[in-house]
Amino acid sequence: MADSEIAAFRALMASRPRPPDLAGRRERLDSFGTLYPLEAGVTLTPVTANGVPAEWSETPAADAKRAILYMHGGAFVAGSIASHRLLVTALGRAAGARTLAIDYRRAPEHPFPAALDDTLAAYRFLLAEGFAPHDIAIAGDSAGGGLTMGALLALRDAGEPLPGAAFVIAPWVDLACRGETYVSKADIDPIIQRPYLLDVAADYIAGADPIPRLASPLGGDFRGLPPVLIQVGSAETLLADSVALAGQLGAADVAVTLEVWPEMVHVWHLFRGHLSAGGRALERAGAFLRGVWDAG
Repeated sequence: MADSEIAAFRALMASRPRPPDLAGRRERLDSFGTLYPLEAGVTLTPVTANGVPAEWSETPAADAKRAILYMHGGAFVAGSIASHRLLVTALGRAAGARTLAIDYRRAPEHPFPAALDDTLAAYRFLLAEGFAPHDIAIAGDSAGGGLTMGALLALRDAGEPLPGAAFVIAPWVDLACRGETYVSKADIDPIIQRPYLLDVAADYIAGADPIPRLASPLGGDFRGLPPVLIQVGSAETLLADSVALAGQLGAADVAVTLEVWPEMVHVWHLFRGHLSAGGRALERAGAFLRGVWDAG
């Protein structure tokens, strides 16, 4: 059955094309964070997490002992706490947890591994604040999903305690963009295209050859990672990354759940005021995280 809301959303995206300049791209993505009002009852608190600009959010029902560390998308060059605040706070409400969103350093000013280093610093901040590893989830969308998976591998390889769960939305985990859907979905994806991704990937890895595994985790050794939920839309070029990641996690004996949402576009959760499926997806993600935490 066709989603009655998707045509109107596609018209909205067509009216807001990606600007050619980096400053314009950053401003455009940040503007998505002002499309709808902040939900009632959400408290926001700025904080510095081991040197990384961050923001706590919580609701009265949040369990103070549980935290979600969130890394925004934006192809490593755009996005911010502001652009993703509505998504992050809704996720926290659905999961009954506090959230810590970070403004990691972005390319091209700060190429890899700056963003990954900031992610790891923020996770260690949560540990230093007294959160038990099992009561932490790390999450992110698109580039932030790639950071999530890279951080899990880095923590495991360093012998550091792993979080209890991970949640990723359309994670960009193959910076070479080799998946079949980069081509087959190009005509219906209104947001992300392969040529743009290859350009920003070059900025992010700053000419590194081969591409560092922690920057592009697909094909890595995922053994020993905590449970992972992956959500992705069927109408996006990044679909192949999610499908391949789920397969590789499963083959490594990691508990993984892959949800492919019909007709949905890249990180539709950001636009749940237009796409009610965004709210439903975040509720499912919250239930997943609660289930992992409650299982102990």
